[in-house]
Amino acid sequence: MIVEIPDQIIKQSGLSAKEILLKVALVLFQEEKLTLGQASRLAGLHQYEFQKELAARNIPVHYGEEDYRRDLQTIGLIK
Repeated sequence: MIVEIPDQIIKQSGLSAKEILLKVALVLFQEEKLTLGQASRLAGLHQYEFQKELAARNIPVHYGEEDYRRDLQTIGLIK
């Protein structure tokens, strides 16, 4: 699925498309809708860089066993 954000919305937000993706990834991670790996990929960042963004916003990293399993499934190591 491809999500398109109209240029007008991006322009009015005052943010770049990359900044919007980062904000969406941060919110979805904080709400535990995405794992660390998934949110990092959505933001287009290496996990370490995404963790730095989390730390800069005082968002705790919640990475439990279930997150680990989902990440393994996402990359195709387990079914």
